Amino acid sequence: MTFAQLQIVAPVFIVGSAFAFIGLERLFPYKLHEKVFRDEFWSDLIGYGVFQSYVMAAVIGWLCHYIDTTSGLSRLHLVSDWPIWVQVVFFIITHDLVTYLIHRSQHNSKFLWRTHEAHHAPAHVDWLSGIRSHSLEILLYQTAEYLPVILLGAAPEVPLYKSMANATYGMYIHANLNWRMGKFIYFLNGPELHRWHHSEDDPAAYDKNYATKFTIWDLLFGSIFWPKKPAVKYGAGDPNFPRGWIKQHLYTFRPFAAKPTESAKENDLPPGQMQPEN
Repeated sequence: MTFAQLQIVAPVFIVGSAFAFIGLERLFPYKLHEKVFRDEFWSDLIGYGVFQSYVMAAVIGWLCHYIDTTSGLSRLHLVSDWPIWVQVVFFIITHDLVTYLIHRSQHNSKFLWRTHEAHHAPAHVDWLSGIRSHSLEILLYQTAEYLPVILLGAAPEVPLYKSMANATYGMYIHANLNWRMGKFIYFLNGPELHRWHHSEDDPAAYDKNYATKFTIWDLLFGSIFWPKKPAVKYGAGDPNFPRGWIKQHLYTFRPFAAKPTESAKENDLPPGQMQPEN
């Protein structure tokens, strides 16, 4: 498939996947009686999914281009001769490891947690809630994702293939789907694990299941939590977390508490997280 064709196929594929997950959630619900148009549906879809995605794509594209123009590394064509499918697989695997490490750091630093708390705030976890990520978090993750693709001289089709994989798998692991991966769960992530990452049901689940696509990272680094029961309650446990894209962005920049009171810990960190020294 040519680059021009992929530019048309990629957004159609992503939108089509969203509609597919809406239907699948109705047929195979993990949590019963969840609404399609649940609380803050339009805020997540329009604010995070449309407006922020468009703006951040332009910002990150400019930043990556500027760094490449300044460094000139892409002219070395370090991976250009690889088959495109090998490039895609290589960058999916390596980026997933980087994502795991960044994600884990966000849960262990009160500063980085501020960029991640919006993602954990929803009380309803579904295909759309995975889109809710602060723009600073998107800047961090997607620069780490696409800058190496450009600097190593990957084919222009690679970012488009990756965007389809990322969007679809992100919707899948957050989806309200009662699907079991069987033995594949030891390698590939699924809703049965990732929904526990968002849960408040069991303190043993706090700061576990960081992986996005490959469960192997949680297995290797000892951060997997796999109970044989469904998660029920979700959210970051901050009663002050505001509604709406604008207020949620501004809330990130609130002052840290002067003293490490119990309420400050609850507002600045994930549920059950110890106060980090940094």
